[in-house]
Order: sequence, then C-alpha cells, then structure tokens
Amino acid sequence: MTKRKGTGRLKWILLLVMLVAAAWVLYSATLRGPNVSIEITTDRPAIGPGTAVHAVFGAERWGLGAIRLVFEQGSCRKVLAEQTLTRPSAFDLLAAASAGARAELEAEVGRGTIDCLSEGPATIFAEAERMSGPLRGEKWSRVSKELPVRLRPPSIQVLSTAHYVTQGGSGVVAFHVSRTAQRSGVRVGQREIDSHPHPRGGEGDRIALFGVPWDMGDAGQIRLFAEDDAGNRAETAFIIGRQFRPRAPRKDVIRLPDSFLERVVPAIEGQSPGLDTSGTLIERYLRINQRLRAANRATVAGLAARSADRPLWDGPFLQLPNSARRAGFAERRTYLYQGKVVDHQTHLGLDLASVAHADVPAPNSGQVLLAGFLGIYGNVVIIDHGLGLLSLSAHLSRVLVSEGESVTKGQTIGRSGATGLAGGDHLHLGIFAGGIAVSPMEWLDGSWIRNRIEPALAVGATPDSADKK
Repeated sequence: MTKRKGTGRLKWILLLVMLVAAAWVLYSATLRGPNVSIEITTDRPAIGPGTAVHAVFGAERWGLGAIRLVFEQGSCRKVLAEQTLTRPSAFDLLAAASAGARAELEAEVGRGTIDCLSEGPATIFAEAERMSGPLRGEKWSRVSKELPVRLRPPSIQVLSTAHYVTQGGSGVVAFHVSRTAQRSGVRVGQREIDSHPHPRGGEGDRIALFGVPWDMGDAGQIRLFAEDDAGNRAETAFIIGRQFRPRAPRKDVIRLPDSFLERVVPAIEGQSPGLDTSGTLIERYLRINQRLRAANRATVAGLAARSADRPLWDGPFLQLPNSARRAGFAERRTYLYQGKVVDHQTHLGLDLASVAHADVPAPNSGQVLLAGFLGIYGNVVIIDHGLGLLSLSAHLSRVLVSEGESVTKGQTIGRSGATGLAGGDHLHLGIFAGGIAVSPMEWLDGSWIRNRIEPALAVGATPDSADKK
C-alpha cells in the first residue's frame, strides 16, 4: 500500500509540473512586454546642414531588444542608427522578470547625411523591440518627432553705405534679413556680435555696432551673417577696399619697482576670491597682469549681451574735465622687473590725469551695468549706452552710483583714484563696441559720430514686402 501511495503522489507531481510548463509555454507564446519608454531630443528645432538627434530607450523588465533611429520624409527613408541588445529569454523566468535596460542612440540628420532630403515637414522615429511571443504580431514601441526641413539660408541686404573703419576703432552697419533669420550680426574674426532691431526700420531691419580689434589687420575677416533655426547660414562682406584703415600700435615701457608690487598685488588679491596667491611677489603680479586681466576683459565683453536695443547716448562722449591725456589706446607695453623683460600686454583704453580724487562724469547717458571692484581695473563703473556700446571708468577711489541706475551725460559717477593696477591717481576710460575694446578717441569726437555712426542710425528705408519672405 505504501508503494502505491508514493507512485500516486509522483504522478500528481509530474502532472502539476506538466501543467505549469504548458501554462508557461502558452504565456510565452502570447507574451507582450510593456511599452518601452522612449525620448527623442534634437539640438535644433529644424533640419538643415546638420541636426544632432539623441534618443534614450528604457525598459523596466524583460530588457531591450533591437533599437533604431529612422528618418522619413515622403518616399525618402533612412535608418540613421541601430543597435541589437542581448536580453534574457522569455523562458528564463527569474532573469526576464527582473531585467531592466537603458540604451541611447545618437545620429546627425541633414544635407550631409541624407541625399533625398527636401524642404518641408519630416519625421524622425525612435523604435524599440518589445518582448513578445510568436502568437503576437506587433512587437515594436515607436515614438516620433516632426521637424521642418529648411535648406535655404536667410537673405541679407545691406542698407547703410560707406562703412569706413580703422584698426582698433568702431563701425556700424544697417541691414535687412529675411523672416527665417533667427540670429544675425557681424562676425569679426572668430567673434560674433549680435545685431539689434533697427530703431527706425521695419520688420527684418537690423543694426549692428561692432569693434575692430587693435591687432586685426585684414578687413576680409569682418562679415555680416544671418542664421536660421536649422543652422543654415549666409555671410556677406560689406567693408570694401580702402574703407579699412590699418593703424600701427604705439609702444611703451613699464618698470615694476617692488614698492608698486607691494601696494597693488595684496590689494587686488584681497578682493579677488579664488585667485591663486602662491609664489613670489613678481609671480603673483604676473598672474594678475595676465590671467586676471584676460578674465576681467571677458567679464566686460559678456556685459554687452545686456545692452539696450536702442541708442542711449547723446552726442559725443565726455573727457574727464581739465585732464591731460597720458597713455593712449593700443599701446603695446613691455614690463621690466629688475632690468629684465617679464611681460607684454596691450593697454586698451585712454588714461586721463587731473587732480587727485577728481569728480568723474558719466561719459554719456545710459544705465549702470556694474559698479564695484573688478580686478586690474580696481573700482569701476560700467555703463551701457545701447546697441552693445559700453564705457568703463576705472581706478576710482569712490563709486557714487549703483548697478541698474540710469545716469545722464555728465552726472558724477565717482572720484578718480589709484585702485587696481594704477601707478597713480588717474582715470582709465575704456570703450567697448560689441564686447571688443575700441579707441575712445573716436567717441570723444562729435564730427566722427555724426559722419560714421549717425547715417546708419538714420536709415529708415524698408525693402518691399517681396524681399521679406
């Protein structure tokens, strides 16, 4: 009897195992895993020369199978990227139930990668294979992203004339761009200066105030540009032949006595958090004169992005009253310490000397962007005069205005001093056009402003609507 009972139990166990196996086979044959999470992002809102596409795929269980990125536009279809991943078998119950996966695909879509590309709407698909059995047909998760295709760059039409500029000076150009332009301005070498809406123009009319670096001797590096949201770009020259005048920089020698270093180095270090203060006194000075100088100029250049879209200045800029002009713009300085050459830098401003602690007037009307300590410049007041034009009044002993304050031409903004890298009490006046340091002498000259700047501001002609497509 005992033997028969054992045999019966074994049969029931075998039957149960067979039922479980059959149920699992049936489940696997009809298995449909959950939808895969898919996200598509692009670096541009349209397709043109080249748009980067990034897709992220995620699966909570069962893992990921094949994944791919596909471009479609009418009959034009191309697989941009694909990958096959290894995941657990559906029959590996424990591994399949606990598996998770994350994968990414990247590709570029544009003129350089798709021959059949044409203007108009297009779709990018990100697809991932879902876990499924043989009795289930559809086994793909799909997410799409529609983007317009733009292949023609914006058009540019120059409106102003006679763009005479000097090496180290300022220039202005008025122009018109088509409606597809998202950005426009002037490229000066590797720098790009964004334009502003023309204050007297119509839709698509722009104006750009720019500087010519003191060390740029080729006008061919100065060009207008316009770019759309797909990255299509047009450029055109507007300075012709003899409209560009080179100017050789002057030279000067600066001697560095220990008494000067002992006065300026600790004072600047004390108000410049994060500055490396290790090394000898001359090593610390050179770090200030080189690295901090470059960082300070970059700070000033960055403020141009906050400039008003209209001129805030009124006529010629003011010089410090009753002052003598000392160091000039674009002086190439050689620094000597204990009789040896230790550095070379270029002075990019105008030094004006009067009496000690003289009242410093606002060079022109505008809004204060920075009022406080700025490295080599010491105490400064930086004023926005509109259209990317900034003035910097440096080495002040006192600052009498605050950031955000509107000031009028001639208003007292501080007192002259010897803060920063100043050898004595004076005012350093800097002018920046589009973030580039330029000669203040031009902006102190009323006739220069009337002849070189105001004609472009007076341009009010708006092209026919046919030109604005």
